[in-house]
This record gives sequence, structure tokens and C-alpha cells, in this order.
Amino acid sequence: MTPAASPTTRQQHAEEGHLTTPRPRTSTRDPEELGRRLTAWLDRRLPGATVSGLAVPGSNGMSSETLLFDLDHPDAPVRGCALRLAADPAAYTVFPVYDMARQHRVMRLVGEHTDVPVPRVLWLEEDPEPLGAPFFVMARAEGRVPPDVMPYTYEGNWLHAATDAERALLEAESVSVLARLHDQFPAKEAEFLLPDGVGSPLRRHVDAQRAYYAWVVDGLAPSPLIESAFDWLEAHWPADEGDAVLGWGDARIGNIVYDGFTPAAVLDWEMAACVPREVDLGWAVYLHRFFQDLTVGFGQPGLPGFLKRDAVERRYAELTGHTPRDMEFHTLYAALRHAIVMLRIAYRQAHFGEVEVPADPDGLILHHATLAAMVRGSYW
Repeated sequence: MTPAASPTTRQQHAEEGHLTTPRPRTSTRDPEELGRRLTAWLDRRLPGATVSGLAVPGSNGMSSETLLFDLDHPDAPVRGCALRLAADPAAYTVFPVYDMARQHRVMRLVGEHTDVPVPRVLWLEEDPEPLGAPFFVMARAEGRVPPDVMPYTYEGNWLHAATDAERALLEAESVSVLARLHDQFPAKEAEFLLPDGVGSPLRRHVDAQRAYYAWVVDGLAPSPLIESAFDWLEAHWPADEGDAVLGWGDARIGNIVYDGFTPAAVLDWEMAACVPREVDLGWAVYLHRFFQDLTVGFGQPGLPGFLKRDAVERRYAELTGHTPRDMEFHTLYAALRHAIVMLRIAYRQAHFGEVEVPADPDGLILHHATLAAMVRGSYW
């Protein structure tokens, strides 16, 4: 699949040793069988509709899955469609729960309350029977996406080949997406995303991550590094957490479809949350640093002037009037959350016989040196 056709969302992180080898297994599903079942499901909603151009993107995510197809019918709301399907339960899922109704609701509300470009959501199917898991269908976004594999920080892709001015425009417009989302979306409307528990939105979010980590390592070797990072968070908890807003969750440029260098569609809302603004900002800054550090480690300069933390903070403050604070806390928290996901993905690879589990489980976390440096206070 070319970037121009990509509406996909990705929880895919470049793994050392897998940058030029086949990606980890993400599904046990048969695409042809999915196509037949999808056609039967659509026929009940639009009798006589035909499905064409069915494709499973080669860059399909490592969490929920995406199907692309064209819908042919005189009453079809759109022609180009993308279907988001809850993760295959037989594929050692990244997350314990896939709430497709939640994602569908978030995207619908973002479309109603903000001018953030989010794909139009069409149908929600909560019954797992038709395709084997709940799913929703949305309009397909046209444009191009900064690649994850090989990462956009590497040479040989459209964003790396862009001029400094073009990348500066993309950076500014991408920060604007966060600013507008946080400012325009009614905070009260985001409270349905709060996890069960007690305490502030940030406390509940961190507690939910602790529970997720416990699920990841249940019956397996725990990560001393991840546990030390949780301890660091407690020792450096913000004195003023700030008000909660709707957080995008997987807030990074790899989840935006661009028309030229401006956002045409903001994707992947499965990690949406009711959190302080800095949770999204920390994730956006850190996920770029992850790719940049990876690229430098492989002997390329990457994009050292792009998405720098101080520039992102300054641009966000200019747009919102809110000066980001406690960003070392929030970037470390992002690196910690990413580490838990990567540990789960690595254990899934081991489950499918793709990797061996080392004696030190921290070795399964590609950015373990970065996270350790953050914990020591020597990264920034």
C-alpha cells in the first residue's frame, strides 16, 4: 500500500532486528474470508451493494486491524471506506480490551465539537458474529502518512526529503491539531473516558497503566526498568496537574494523513483519554524522539531539528495560552507507556516463536537505554 492510500492507524514501533525483516505476526485471520463476511454484512445494510478493492494494508497496525475497500451502491454514504476491526483474540493481543464503540463515539464527538479533521464514522457493529470481533466503518482518508517502517527519520521517504520549511509547516500544523482538540472539545464530554478508580484524571490514568503492566507480565518475568520508572513518577508527581481535556492518546504524526504538509485526517483514537494536556504533548515529543534516537543509533543523522521539545512547547503555548509544565514527567511517562507496549509486543513475538526471551526482560525494550537515562535524569 502506498502512503497516498493510507487511512490506517498504527501501533507499530520499529523493532531492532526487524527494520528490514518481516514484521511481527499480528493476526491469524484470512483476508479472503473476511472479505466474504464483510460483503454479507454490508448486504444487510445496503442490499445489492458490492465491495471492490478489498485490501489489508501492508503496514497494518499491531493492535486493531484495518481493511480498505470501495463500496458501490447508489445510496452509499461514501465510496472509499476503512474498517477498524478489534484485534484478533487468537493473536496474543496488545491490549486486554478493545472497545470499538468507545473509539466510534470519540471520533463522532470530535467531529461534532471541533474542527479537527477526523474521518467520518459510518457504521458500528458491536456483535462479534459477522467478522469475529466488533468493528466500525469510516470514510477512507486520502493523503500520505509519515512512515513508521522504515521510520520517517530515515532517508528515502517523502518527509525526510522535504525542505526545512515544509517540515516546519507540518510540525506547526500538527501541534495545532493538539491545541484545537484540547481547546475546542468540551472537557465535560470527555469524562466518560475516565478509568474506574479514585483520584484525579492523571492518577487514574497512571493507575490504569500499572494495571496494564501487571496484565502484560502476568506469569512472565517483570521489567525492573519499568518498575523503576513507575517509582520515578511517584517521586516527581506534578504539584499542579492542570485541568483534564480530551487527550487523543496516540498523538503522533504517524497517525495523521497529510494533504501536502497539512493534516487531512487524524487517526487512531483507541488510546483516547480524559487527561491533562501534557499527556498528549509528552507522547508526541517522545514518539518522535524514539524514532530519532533509533535513526542516530543506526548511523544516520535523522531529523535533529524537527519536533524538538522546546519548539513544540512554545508553539502549543502560543496557540492555547497554556504553557506546558512538568514536561520531563510527561515525556518519561510516555516512554514508560511505550515500554509496556513494546514489552507486550516482544512477548507476543516470543509466543509465536519469532524471538527468544532474554534473561533480562529489559532487553526486550528497544529504548531501554533512553528510559533508563530519563530515570537517572541524564537524558535531556
